[in-house]
Amino acid sequence: KKEGIGACGWILVSLSFLFVLITFPFSIWMCLKIVKEYERAVVFRLGRIVSKKAKGPGLIMVLPCTDVFARVDLRTVTSNIPLQEILTKDSVTTQVDGVVYYKIHSAVCSVANVTDVHLATNLLAQTTLRNVLGTQSLSQILSGREEIAHNIQSILDNATGKWGIQVARVEIKDVRIPMEMQRAMAAEAEATRDARAQIIAAEGERNASEALKQASMVLVEAPSALQLRYLQTLTTLATEKNSTIVFPLPMNMLQGILFLAIF
Repeated sequence: KKEGIGACGWILVSLSFLFVLITFPFSIWMCLKIVKEYERAVVFRLGRIVSKKAKGPGLIMVLPCTDVFARVDLRTVTSNIPLQEILTKDSVTTQVDGVVYYKIHSAVCSVANVTDVHLATNLLAQTTLRNVLGTQSLSQILSGREEIAHNIQSILDNATGKWGIQVARVEIKDVRIPMEMQRAMAAEAEATRDARAQIIAAEGERNASEALKQASMVLVEAPSALQLRYLQTLTTLATEKNSTIVFPLPMNMLQGILFLAIF
């Protein structure tokens, strides 16, 4: 199906085909091209795309003088986003880099609609990364990488669809912040941990005091329990191979001995 080439175009194509027949079989080696499994060929005949679709894989025929073809690789391409200096929403300067995984799903669009599809996709990824991260605060960037990467992927996929590009994945590799900000964040985290530790210690003291209060009430109700507790403490000290044993004495007895010593 050859439409739009006009009568002059038909004549040129016929002459080219006639030249192939006259110089056969030598010309066949110039006309047959091999397209690999992961490639597609976009053939231009007198400046127009043949059949409005890509050819391949396998053998394709290209007429001399009238046909020109371009190979398009359909494999997934890994494109690194260079380190970008970004001013966040809370006025913090950060440096962020990333990686974009994409592939060409329409060979005709990638050749006919853009000059260099790979360069255009990489530049658009850089611009999109700066625009999206510029609307986020530093804490949102550090905690919501997956959500931000998914947002960038959606924007890139919509923008590059007319170029025949399908963005498969976007990842943010590294977020670099100034050293002063790192020290400030470390001090803040340390202060938060210390405050949490003090709260936990205070709760432990409160629980211990309540437990001691309940124990004292039990000992007041049952005086013999104090003697049992004393014996249990001696047993514990004896099992630890201690050479010193402390015998507690009632305060009333000590007051009586002190009174006798004075008089």
